[in-house]
Amino acid sequence: MRERTLGKNGLVVSSLGLGCMGMSDMYGPADRTESLATLHAALDAGITLLDTGDFYGMGHNEMLIGEALATRSAGPVRVSVKFGAQRGPDGNWLGYDARPQAVKTAAAYSLKRLGVEAIDIYRPARLDPNVPIEETIGAIADLVKDGYVKHIGLSEVGSETIRRAAAVHPIVDLQIEYSLLSRGIEDGILDTCRELGIGVTAYGVLSRGLISGHWDKTKTMTGADFRNRSPRFQGDNLDRNLVLVEALRQVAESRNASVAQIAIAWVLAKGDDIVPLIGARRRDRLTEALGALDFTLTAADIAAIEQAAPKGAAAGSRYNELQMASLDSERAA
Repeated sequence: MRERTLGKNGLVVSSLGLGCMGMSDMYGPADRTESLATLHAALDAGITLLDTGDFYGMGHNEMLIGEALATRSAGPVRVSVKFGAQRGPDGNWLGYDARPQAVKTAAAYSLKRLGVEAIDIYRPARLDPNVPIEETIGAIADLVKDGYVKHIGLSEVGSETIRRAAAVHPIVDLQIEYSLLSRGIEDGILDTCRELGIGVTAYGVLSRGLISGHWDKTKTMTGADFRNRSPRFQGDNLDRNLVLVEALRQVAESRNASVAQIAIAWVLAKGDDIVPLIGARRRDRLTEALGALDFTLTAADIAAIEQAAPKGAAAGSRYNELQMASLDSERAA
């Protein structure tokens, strides 16, 4: 497994990380046995970055990761945790809470669920509009000083917020959606991260399975599946987006690759400071994603991929209107 360095402080992780959300939430029921087997397979393959959130299954995801780490010896594994999203017993979203006291309380619960002495990367899931980012980062900095957190990250924030946060404490990485269908980071945010020496962990690299090469209109989704409400999976938008997938398939097949492998390899090719998070929750999908590491894209390959799926060609926004309005990263570069 090749490695990449996140941030100027030198946090070394595997070139691909595993996003674990789907094992507990957002995409309908997941098989617990297969989830644990996939986590173990990822560790065996050399993946050293696991990403979760304390609100994924209301703690279920953290406990699942804790169990996987406790039952399988492995080398250094970095666990990235997002916090702040508030949910009710019915799973509905209630907003965000990133007040200092909430930050420290959430960290205490995450440490217990994960079964670790320190969280490797701790980050607010979104910008809390009611709390200055300086206060939130200051609270995490206290946790760093006390040994409960090792590094501070950010998620889905714009350049101004990144700069304000970095002025309080070094930031190791920004977690943000980045794929062939979601390239907003290229309009300023990526430049800001590189100026400040901040790495990027890219989620949604397959646009929630849309550009995995495995999605078609016959797929059925449970009511709990996020994609039921995602604009890109609805009506004419889906038809237009699947046309892009078929164009990508032609490029992939000409290079003896799958669509997913080409899409992941494209993100990998965008900079050594970018670590894609693959959301595999089955071992076969994990194996396919790892195959992206076998491809070194040439300039001609990248041009062909971007011609098949040009910037801005995606039909529909990446979240619904209400969620898009909550993203600091969408307000300004």
